[in-house]
Amino acid sequence: MQSQSTLSEINSQEKPNTTKQLMKTYKIISEPTTHYQAKITSSQSAYDVIKPLYESATIDVYESFLLLLLNRSNIVTGWVKISQGGITGTVADVRLVMKYAIDNLACAIIISHNHPSGETKPSSQDIELTNKIKQAAALMDIHLLDHIIVTENKYYSFGDEGML
Repeated sequence: MQSQSTLSEINSQEKPNTTKQLMKTYKIISEPTTHYQAKITSSQSAYDVIKPLYESATIDVYESFLLLLLNRSNIVTGWVKISQGGITGTVADVRLVMKYAIDNLACAIIISHNHPSGETKPSSQDIELTNKIKQAAALMDIHLLDHIIVTENKYYSFGDEGML
């Protein structure tokens, strides 16, 4: 049986001497994709990049929330799945969206989620989240280009509908 450490033993153990050693680091969690280096010029081009990132077997089963990261020329530099939820919703944390955008030096972002129901009309929660992300991004001089709601066969663009 292993004995428990005493407080003095714990205090005598080597401690990190810099703030950097105390901080956790996070890296972008993205899968390799042939869509990197794609230039976004419209909601259709954004949809063409985003749609293959959703798993075809589950796009109509559960909601996922994705983030596209773009450079100053609107070229995709990466993507990350922010959350995966249930049949009727998923939770996307604004802080995580901004963390990945800042860490990856994004000049612009596009957010996206799918609606398993096949309906593309945004909910009031979709609209509220979009506005929160837009405001947070603006504080960091990051442009929210669009929010794309994806279904198996169609999409809805907040940008095209004048909702940004």
